[in-house]
Amino acid sequence: MAKDFSFDAVSDYDLSEMINAIDQVGRELQTRYDFQGTGAKCEFVRDAGTLELEANSDLKVQTILDVVESKLLKRGISLKVLDKSGEIVQSGMVSKLTVPLLKGLDQEKAKKITKLIRDEFPKAKAQIQGQEVRVSSTSKDDLQGIMNTLKAADCDFPISFTNFR
Repeated sequence: MAKDFSFDAVSDYDLSEMINAIDQVGRELQTRYDFQGTGAKCEFVRDAGTLELEANSDLKVQTILDVVESKLLKRGISLKVLDKSGEIVQSGMVSKLTVPLLKGLDQEKAKKITKLIRDEFPKAKAQIQGQEVRVSSTSKDDLQGIMNTLKAADCDFPISFTNFR
C-alpha cells in the first residue's frame, strides 16, 4: 500500500516576519528626513490584525504605506496580505489609515483552490478542512507541482503552505 504525502494550503502570514518588517518601518520613519517632526508612525495591532498608519498629511500616510510594502517584500511576505481598500481619515492635523491584514480561507476561496487542483492534477486529493485545504497525493512530485501551480495562480489572497507530511 502506497503512503500518501500531504500538506495544507492556508492563507496566512508569518507573524514574526510581520513584526520584524513593522519594526524596520518604525526605525526608517525615525531616521528619514522627510518624516522628522511629523508624528509619523506605523503600529501593528496583533489582536485586531491591522496596521495603524498615522502622519500629518495624506501624502505622508501614503508614503508610509509604500515603505511598509517595500519592507514586507524584502521579508518575503506577499502584498496580498494588505487590504488597501480603506480610506484615509483626517482628524484635525492628523491623517490615519487602518489597513486590515487578510488571514484565513473562507469557503469560496477554498473552493477556488480545490477546483484549481482538481483541474490540473486529477490524481491528487484536495479536502477543505475549516480555513485550510489539505492536499494529498502518493507522489511528492505532484505535490511540488501543485505548490508551484498555486503560487503562480492569480488569486486575490495570499497562499502559503504548512503541515508537510
